[in-house]
Amino acid sequence: MIEFLSNNISTLIALIATGAFAGVLAGLLGVGGGIVIVPVLFFIFQSFGVSPESAMVVATATSLATIIPTSISSIRSHKRKDNVDFDLLKHWAMFIFIGVLAGSWLVTRMNGTWLGAIASMSALNMLFRTGKSAMFQSLPGKGGQVAMGTSVGFFSSMVGIGGGTISVPLLTLYNYPAHKAVGTAAAIGLIISLPGAVTMLILGQSPADAPVGTFGLVNLLAFLCIVPLTVLFAPIGASLASKLDANKLKKVFAVVLLITGVRMLVQLLL
Repeated sequence: MIEFLSNNISTLIALIATGAFAGVLAGLLGVGGGIVIVPVLFFIFQSFGVSPESAMVVATATSLATIIPTSISSIRSHKRKDNVDFDLLKHWAMFIFIGVLAGSWLVTRMNGTWLGAIASMSALNMLFRTGKSAMFQSLPGKGGQVAMGTSVGFFSSMVGIGGGTISVPLLTLYNYPAHKAVGTAAAIGLIISLPGAVTMLILGQSPADAPVGTFGLVNLLAFLCIVPLTVLFAPIGASLASKLDANKLKKVFAVVLLITGVRMLVQLLL
């Protein structure tokens, strides 16, 4: 292991830098950092001779694992600013959890990058609707919120991202305050990442060409390189979020989300 690390210093530096950037995004946008971590790990794993299919599934599972401590750090920062809606979480938690279990099971059986189309459409909606009134004036009834929570957990776990990528556009569509949507998304990320990562770690079977340090579907070497930086930098992102007005925050999120969606689509089509 020591020889492996010494021969791959540039890879370690890339993982550390990824952790720092992902931490800032986690705090700033409530996205858990997966939108950065998944593509970086996807390409790094392939540089070690791992097939694209194996690289994607291990990158997805590892990303979910890194979101656990990152979300905790981000939640603490947003909670101090009263930007976490615990009442909403209380109603959504069980349905998010159910969606996560279903998505985590399915991710080992199919490629989830098609979700890039959904991410791209959500981003375009936020970009073109920024500054305009919300499409709806309040959240839907119980049935609608059950569908929202379950969908957020299901799709997010399939592509290794925190709930913010899907939940923030959904909530703001229903006239939900942008800052509170971001803070609450950080908590949703924890509900998604914990059962998702555990499921993939315990039930996932490591591919034959999995990178060194992979247990189940989670690469612990990448996890240990990334996590300390995400935890350290998440509060910085949360601090930046509190200084942006709602419209600017939506624009920042939409641009990042659009990049993510395009990246997913390219991987699907090429």
